[in-house]
Amino acid sequence: MLLHIRHETLYRYDRPARHSVQSLRLTPRADAGQRVQSWNLSAPGKQAQQVDAHGNVMHLLTIDEPHDEIQILVSGIVETSPTSTVLPVGSLSPLVYLPGTALTQADEALQAFAGPRRSEIDQDDVMKLALRIRDALDYVTGATAVFDTAAHAFALGRGVCQDHAHVMLACSRAHGLPARYVSGYLLTDRDDHVASHAWVDVWLEPAKQWFSIDVTNGTPAGPQHCRLAVGRDYLDACPVRGVRRGGGAESMFAKVDVFEGSGPRRTAAPRPRLLQQRDAQQ
Repeated sequence: MLLHIRHETLYRYDRPARHSVQSLRLTPRADAGQRVQSWNLSAPGKQAQQVDAHGNVMHLLTIDEPHDEIQILVSGIVETSPTSTVLPVGSLSPLVYLPGTALTQADEALQAFAGPRRSEIDQDDVMKLALRIRDALDYVTGATAVFDTAAHAFALGRGVCQDHAHVMLACSRAHGLPARYVSGYLLTDRDDHVASHAWVDVWLEPAKQWFSIDVTNGTPAGPQHCRLAVGRDYLDACPVRGVRRGGGAESMFAKVDVFEGSGPRRTAAPRPRLLQQRDAQQ
């Protein structure tokens, strides 16, 4: 399957920022089941490419002159195949993804929901857990913020794909299963889901492989998914994260187009968000 992707992000400030540094994880990974045919990243300032500890392609974007907006645009074509459902171990030990994080620590309610540990868990067990989580958290945009925890979203009973992924991470790790957060793009016809997406890889020790599952849609991840980055939680894998000096209040507009072949299949309309002033972190 050929996925044609275009992702635009625009930050605007109510007064000029003096200095900005952004970490961009906006280049698809070289994972089994996907191959980048072409990819372009356009952004102001200076760019330095590197590979982070999780194997993600990262660009460090630095702007050293006054600016009242930052426009970041990526586009390209990625070829995917059904083998993206299961993945080999990779360069890092799966045990890196076993400890909880501040965003994915399981509280008593999540521990009880996950249930007792079992000696062996297979793909069917992981699927059943994912479906339980999907049923427990209604998909409601705007119900949570990016720094809300899995425990908070679970208590609310609603959230978005990031929250589904975080709750799945918390429950998997409560079972003693390494699990990692995945950010990327999704080819979808659903009007209530945007094309920028998040899902989870769960490590199955007997099979010695990662099982990739889209909790929000209750299905294994497959050729309709394009993987950008992986990490212990959202903070390790988010597409854009950075710091700035000055700038005052900030608004962010994002638009993602993902389609197969020669015609558009799903377009995510721009969604403005007014963010509080954050001179330390964006």
